[in-house]
Amino acid sequence: MNRPPNNLPILGAQSTEATTGGCGGGSCGGGGGGFNVVALEAEPSARLPKWLKRNIPKGNNVGHTTELLSELKLETVCDNARCPNRMECYSQNTATFMILGNTCTRPCGFCAVKRGRPEALELDEPDRLAEAALRLGLKHVVITSVTRDDLPDGGAEHFYQCVKAVREKTGASVEVLTPDFIHTPAGLDRVIESAPEVFNHNTETVPRLYRRVRGPKSDYKWTLELLRRVKAANPKIKTKSGLMLGLGETHEEIFEVLADLRDADCDFLTLGQYLKPSTDRYLPVVRYVTPEEFDWLGQSAEKMGFKKVASGPFVRSSYHARDMAETE
Repeated sequence: MNRPPNNLPILGAQSTEATTGGCGGGSCGGGGGGFNVVALEAEPSARLPKWLKRNIPKGNNVGHTTELLSELKLETVCDNARCPNRMECYSQNTATFMILGNTCTRPCGFCAVKRGRPEALELDEPDRLAEAALRLGLKHVVITSVTRDDLPDGGAEHFYQCVKAVREKTGASVEVLTPDFIHTPAGLDRVIESAPEVFNHNTETVPRLYRRVRGPKSDYKWTLELLRRVKAANPKIKTKSGLMLGLGETHEEIFEVLADLRDADCDFLTLGQYLKPSTDRYLPVVRYVTPEEFDWLGQSAEKMGFKKVASGPFVRSSYHARDMAETE
């Protein structure tokens, strides 16, 4: 079992007090032959630790990217999910496109994307997305979506058409970050047919917290099976997954998930801090993971055989995605 450096916070199993500081929570362990910890339900104070404060990037490209997205009537996960990196990415003329509308059919407890009854698909969206990628000069295009349980194929054909349009118009490599297609495995197969260079599906959290974080329709075993199906269908596709930390998971649980991902032959891994989108209805942050701990977790994951790991408080699924995608 991997163990954290001595300077990382330790939480004993007998503790029942809610901690309100930047390292409060229940994912540190220690003692004995394994990790013996409790997952606390405390919400830290509103004051963020210093490592979660960032300067707004300077430059005119933020406005350029925003105006282009508005002109072409495209959604991004950067805006809809209130990503903390969106200003940095926009300033570098890049974004993660979100297709299939801006309304999700799943009630995930962590996500800021609007939920409810989605509108009809926009059939010209693949062409508009490809045009944006061309005008932004993107060499690697990341396409994600809301979950569309209302569609017979979960939106798979739309994914296929978007990948095809981007590739034909730009020649760029493509990364898809998909929903789980848990009720439409044929839809998953259709997305695989588009042969993206990277197929990303997030694990998000550990099995103990799965239904609470991802909702009643989610299934941890299917998440792993999805990644296996991608590799079995096309071994040339690089697979990728990620976890949010700070929801009450233990180190032991994290490493069990990482072992499962490697068993599914997952190539790339992202580890980032969960940040509550707002004060209402979302899951509480149990603790803020320190940069030093993220470094340790990332180094440990690399030793487990992941080809590339991005681990840090601000790491998100598509953060610096091109650098990871170009890893052999």
